[in-house]
Amino acid sequence: MEEQKASSWGTGRRLVVVGGGVAGSMLAKSAQFTADVTLIDPKDYFEIPWATLRSTVEPSFAERAVIKHRDYFTNGRVITSNAIDVTEKEVMTEDGEAVGYDYLVIATGHKDPVPKTRKERIAHYHSENEKIKSASSVLIVGGGPTGVELAGEIAVDYPEKQVTLVHNGPRLLGYIGPKAGDKALRWLKSRKVEVKLEQRVDLDNVLDDEGRRTYRTSSGETIQADCHFLCTVKPVGSSWLKDTVLKSHLDAKGRLMVDEYLKVKGRDNVFAIGDITDIPELKQGYLAQNHASVVAKNLKVTLEGGKPCRLSTHKPGADMAMVSLGRREAVAQFPFATISGIVPGFVKSRDMFVGKTRKAMGLDPNVVEH
Repeated sequence: MEEQKASSWGTGRRLVVVGGGVAGSMLAKSAQFTADVTLIDPKDYFEIPWATLRSTVEPSFAERAVIKHRDYFTNGRVITSNAIDVTEKEVMTEDGEAVGYDYLVIATGHKDPVPKTRKERIAHYHSENEKIKSASSVLIVGGGPTGVELAGEIAVDYPEKQVTLVHNGPRLLGYIGPKAGDKALRWLKSRKVEVKLEQRVDLDNVLDDEGRRTYRTSSGETIQADCHFLCTVKPVGSSWLKDTVLKSHLDAKGRLMVDEYLKVKGRDNVFAIGDITDIPELKQGYLAQNHASVVAKNLKVTLEGGKPCRLSTHKPGADMAMVSLGRREAVAQFPFATISGIVPGFVKSRDMFVGKTRKAMGLDPNVVEH
């Protein structure tokens, strides 16, 4: 456990934020001089989520994208542990600590087991990159944004490698409109990526012949590849809540039900932000940041004794998304159009919004702290 004592505790009201992803980290940073903030997270860093695939093909990219909590969150406590229970007054951690709260924010997103320390996370990227570099063929399982972006990164940086992408749906990027999926499919095929739709891969029965692996799909096809990457949807990070005082506030999909103020319905001092909410919108990082901004404002109003009419609300965002296609191109869906090529690529693909995100966290866009 890593703990930081605050230099000044603001109002003295205890705010506990559970989860150090894009939403929880932004909230902890924003509220650190408003309340007595404790951030509980199983890892000692925040990672810019839209940079992970670039870090896989370019490990040095992770130096700016993987940020220790203490670098942006300087006026609060960091407890490096899993939260395992919530009562009316406390959050219990895996290490046996009971953390009292007056206000609680749940921001545990999706369950994604990752290394505990920043050093280990960056080492993981170097290991994954070596796996790609030593392979002549790569299999990617999953045709959502993660699988498409990874296929694009490998196809551009390692054009000599045979890349196969297998997806169980009828089209790529099924979470947004068909035009985006069609454009991504055409782009991948133009880079000689083999795409197989409406098939699953049996990862439990892989034949390994001196490093050359044979995978079998649900249609009976066989695919030879030196390694694979699993890029399928991760479960919502709410299983730890199912035996807590918040269990009745979970919907059938395991998401916390919130109102327009992002308060958990029926709870005046408990909020939820990011992917764990039941808000009917795409689960996008920029929307999670918006959630954090709304709750930070509402906590400030509440702690200052402001009237309820001053509280900010969150309305479901439009179905906008941007998926990188290598280093220079991207496909983007906006409410008015779906476009692809170097224009959306110029917006996202060059720096993957890393500089912009670092600046929003109060950090130098380019300087690496460690």
